[in-house]
Amino acid sequence: MSLLALHNVNKHFGPLKALSDLSFEINENEVVGLLGDNGAGKSTTVNMISGIHQPTSGHISVDGKKQVFTCRRDSAEAGVETIYQNTALVDSLSISRNIFLGRELTNRFGFMDLKRMREISMQVLESAVHISGIDSPDKLVGDLSGGQKQAVAIARAVFFKRRVLLLDEPTSALSVRETEALLNQVLKLKAEGVSSVLVTHNLYHAYQVCDRFVIMSHGTKVLDVDKANTTIEELTQHVVLT
Repeated sequence: MSLLALHNVNKHFGPLKALSDLSFEINENEVVGLLGDNGAGKSTTVNMISGIHQPTSGHISVDGKKQVFTCRRDSAEAGVETIYQNTALVDSLSISRNIFLGRELTNRFGFMDLKRMREISMQVLESAVHISGIDSPDKLVGDLSGGQKQAVAIARAVFFKRRVLLLDEPTSALSVRETEALLNQVLKLKAEGVSSVLVTHNLYHAYQVCDRFVIMSHGTKVLDVDKANTTIEELTQHVVLT
């Protein structure tokens, strides 16, 4: 039984058919590379799993049970966290406020427990994410580098015990060192039971960490193959020629 799956999903935006009869699954302790050229349907697939878009037909299941995601909160409650290229963080807020954004801790009087949120944020950043240069949970996110912002977004997913992490082009704005740190974090999370979907144009990054590859073209799935049964040359050929 898959952890999360799309079953024969179609998605129309008016006359445009963005996804066509797509079946896509994510298994326990697995990193899936979702590959394809621009317009292949990768982001629509991520947005479908995230609850931003709803299927025109077909459905999503979690642990074999049909689910209806009408918004991001629905997918979050099912254990899905999405990290976009721009990380969807608020630059004008601190690291701790971003980690708990929309899920703030409160004290017995109903006020936000800022001290507790700061303490937990620093613990997660130090123990689970390992990113240099973050020495205070009070730093504004707007003052962080691209890699540090990604670390904050991952820390949020780690603390709230997400089962599936969707990363949509997470390395496109990162330095080489930050990219390596993020890819290593994906592997570390896999060892801790978190499955990931890595959407990327960089096949070398995908090949470094992924267990399975799904290649899309014009809204359809054209290849679904385990890493043991393919090569980076074959993946490149499928992306370029489809």
